[in-house]
Amino acid sequence: MTVFNDFEITKIALTKYLFFTGKGGVGKTSTACAVAVALADKGKKIMLISTDPASNLQDVFETELDNKGVIIKEVPNLTIANFEPEKAAAEYRESVIKLYRGKLPEVVLKNMEEQLSGSCTVEIAAFNEFAGFITDEKAADKYDHIIFDTAPTGHTLRMLQLPSAWSNFIDESTHGASCLGQLSGLESKKEIYRKAVNNLSNNKKTTLILVARPESLTLKEAERASNELRDIGIENQMLIINGVLKCSNDTVSKAIYVKQQKALKDIPKSLRNLEIYQIPLRPYNVTGISSVRAFLKEDKIEYSNEKLINRRISNLKVVVDDLYASDKKVIFTMGKGGVGKTTIAAAIALGLTKKGKKVHLTTTDPAAHINFVLDQDYGITVSRIDEKKELKKYQEEVLSEARETMDEKDIAYVEEDLRSPCTQEIAVFRAFADIVQKSQNEVVVIDTAPTGHTLLLLESTESYNKEIQRSKGDIPESVKNLLPRLKNGAETDAIIVTLAEATPVYEAARLKEDLVRAGINSKWWVINSSFLALETTNDTIKAKANDEIRWINKVNDISDGNFAVVEWKADEIKDKKLFELIL
Repeated sequence: MTVFNDFEITKIALTKYLFFTGKGGVGKTSTACAVAVALADKGKKIMLISTDPASNLQDVFETELDNKGVIIKEVPNLTIANFEPEKAAAEYRESVIKLYRGKLPEVVLKNMEEQLSGSCTVEIAAFNEFAGFITDEKAADKYDHIIFDTAPTGHTLRMLQLPSAWSNFIDESTHGASCLGQLSGLESKKEIYRKAVNNLSNNKKTTLILVARPESLTLKEAERASNELRDIGIENQMLIINGVLKCSNDTVSKAIYVKQQKALKDIPKSLRNLEIYQIPLRPYNVTGISSVRAFLKEDKIEYSNEKLINRRISNLKVVVDDLYASDKKVIFTMGKGGVGKTTIAAAIALGLTKKGKKVHLTTTDPAAHINFVLDQDYGITVSRIDEKKELKKYQEEVLSEARETMDEKDIAYVEEDLRSPCTQEIAVFRAFADIVQKSQNEVVVIDTAPTGHTLLLLESTESYNKEIQRSKGDIPESVKNLLPRLKNGAETDAIIVTLAEATPVYEAARLKEDLVRAGINSKWWVINSSFLALETTNDTIKAKANDEIRWINKVNDISDGNFAVVEWKADEIKDKKLFELIL
């Protein structure tokens, strides 16, 4: 039987470096802050560093922060640095491109800029910031613990470990799909990065703290992150499950309690061997020193006076009706892991089918079991794109053509380059394009869509290939045909799925900016799993519902009022239960 201990900081052996990681909205910032304050209050010298683009550390501590480190006056043993990786990424991007302005054609510069404009660059900029701290011996001597809110992903670390990342070959990449170009100007940091990666994998120095919620999806996400990091040598891990409801005294709270306990009972096997701790569901937003100090200790019920700006809140049926009336042909559901985009995609597909549309539903998400959500077809055709299979197919295609003109040394570099994370994005998008092209007479609903960065990367690569006729990974006609189609708002819409909480909303807003940059129409937002409409007498749930109002108002502003709210459901939403979302 899996043991879930209460998270008591004084009873846990902690290493010098503590990295908190987890999907948006699971509470990793709140947990990292609470741990930092608790240790500082006990006399430890603490440095807390955030590299999260959606960081709200300044709100949490109600203090202006910078990237040098600010001592918190109410907690004199605590110093906080708040890096801005997006700003650092922009500065890095310009430092690389300015060397070529006036020397290369504009279309080539555009391609370089897009190569350096995606999430990979932001991740590298973030890693660049904290690499200095994890390798800084003076900082190690000065502080008892250095705590990082937002750890580097396995994606980032794999990229840094690829030999071709540090090769001049990047400047001559022939297939146009790599994200390793983000590293092309960082040769001078090679040794620092290598030392940082080594320190990360040193069990005596570093602990990787996975944060999840007592929900099956976020626990599966934690399992994936754990396995990914373990594969590259980061073994010293622990798991904190945040938001466990302790008191259930009415129908709603009892339903939430039962659902959470089932998720904990069914926790993925690979997580069961970790040290696992739990933190109760707190009914308050973690802002201000008093709330941070209380987070690991106590509840305190607080209510905001903020009211809903838009009292006429739509349900998912309104979204489906609009998609039908506007005759959309390609529909994406987009959002971070754990927000429920698979369920929303299946419900939209079902709703359109019931209105007489011929619908094809497809996904790439390995954690999204469409057949579990929709175990009858109801006239919907369903497919799943196997990312590994599509990547292997693309790699073989590129290498086959490369072997016709390259020697073994160059082919070895191509093989490394093809293992870059963006290569997988491109390979998967080609599979999407094939499905859409074959479905000329259907509505295609795509769960887990390509990012705006992927679309722009493809577009700029296409232009680059026209200018420089040397591509060995030619873009298929299906992709070339789909790119302009996706920019046609009359045919395509991206539905942004989020939760009524700080981090999911901020991350969704950045996703919206990506789509605007790529020229993709995105009219509707869906706020999933909302407590606001539930009638409950449970103090904790009532306070959580009250806190949702500010984030619903935020979504109302960003979406110009084009949003729907789906209330939290006690049962798994699958098959016939999907009908409840669209009636």
